[in-house]
Amino acid sequence: MSIHKSSIIAGTMNWGKWGRKFNISAIQERIETFLTEDITTFDHADIYGGYTTEADFGTAWAEMNIDRKEVKFITKCGIKYVCEEREYSIKHYDYTKEHVIWSVENSLKNLQTEYIDVLLLHRPSPLMETEVIAEAITELKNSGKIRDFGLSNFTPSQTDLIKKYNSVACNQIQFSALHLEPMLNGELDYMSLHNIQPMAWNPLGSFYKEAIPQTIRLRDLLQKLTEKYGVSDDLLLLAWVLKHPAKIQPVVGTTQMDRIKNLKKLHGFELELEDWFAIWTESIGTKIP
Repeated sequence: MSIHKSSIIAGTMNWGKWGRKFNISAIQERIETFLTEDITTFDHADIYGGYTTEADFGTAWAEMNIDRKEVKFITKCGIKYVCEEREYSIKHYDYTKEHVIWSVENSLKNLQTEYIDVLLLHRPSPLMETEVIAEAITELKNSGKIRDFGLSNFTPSQTDLIKKYNSVACNQIQFSALHLEPMLNGELDYMSLHNIQPMAWNPLGSFYKEAIPQTIRLRDLLQKLTEKYGVSDDLLLLAWVLKHPAKIQPVVGTTQMDRIKNLKKLHGFELELEDWFAIWTESIGTKIP
């Protein structure tokens, strides 16, 4: 899958009820600002905001005079989330053909668009039947309702199950300088070997959320590196992810206008080799293996 113009993806999870509770004009302001910075892919999931954020985004989007071909919409399905909008008794996963197709059709209505650029299965289910999923994806592609298909939070073996019947364009996983496992357990290697585009959710990790030994060590290091490079610590953490040869695309969840505008500084920016390894070292708190 080719992400248009930028390696950065705009994450919308915190735009609605789960975060900033933006009104329509605030959503439009952020869409416009991301596009101004040549960040043209927007990441959604049906459950965001308790099944409300897609529709809020779609209402804002429909009022903007932007060529649909200039942007890409990612969305996810499969989680049935307990909230006011749904009468489920417990959180669970549903990958029946009927539910996958219904979810996409509902996302199309909410986003006010004729197609989804990339549909992701949000999380793997022990009960998923890959042939049934393949039937749904094939029907959705043939009808033009989705352009491409990928996964989210799937392991290599789970990806192989899906790949038995469907090509997989991408896999959105948790990865950051504070969550290193995919770099060490073969997940990123697997994606590179099979031409699967890695995307990274939460690419800043818990850097701003927790004062634990790991984040304290990194803050001390990044304070020095911000002085050296003249960029903010969030950009250094994103540059760390971007330097990996798997060409990972971070899903950036910031809603702050100054941080969105600051992302342009990543164009052409690269950490020096020893500084990249210094961040890894401080993350684990010891010498690298």
